Amino acid sequence: QVELQQSGPGLIEPSQTLSLTCTVSGGSITADDVWWTWIRQPPGKGLEWIGYIDNSGITTYRPSLESRISISRDTTKNTFTLQLSSATPEDAAVYYCARAISGPSYDYWGQGTPVTVSS
Repeated sequence: QVELQQSGPGLIEPSQTLSLTCTVSGGSITADDVWWTWIRQPPGKGLEWIGYIDNSGITTYRPSLESRISISRDTTKNTFTLQLSSATPEDAAVYYCARAISGPSYDYWGQGTPVTVSS
C-alpha cells in the first residue's frame, strides 16, 4: 500500500517561499510509469495541477507558475518537494501531493496541507 505524507508550514508571509515535502512509503519514487505530482485547490475553486517530477527526475510545470516553482526529489529519503517562491495571497490553497499513473489519473494522495499567505 502506497502512502503519501505531506509536511510543511501552513502559514507563510507574502513574498516568502512555500516549501512542502511529500514522503512516499510503500513504493519507490524511481518506479516506472508514475509521476509524482503537486496539485492545489484554492478556496471555492477546483483542483489546479501545479507540476510533477517523473521517475527520472524530469520535471514539468504549469506554465503560469513555471517561473516561481521548483519540484525536486531526494531518492535516498523517497521524498519529493515543492517550492513556490514569491508567494502572494492568491497562492493560498489546499496543497496536495499525489501519484499519477498513465491516463493521467491519480491513485494515491497526500492528506492535504491548507496554506495561508498572510502577514
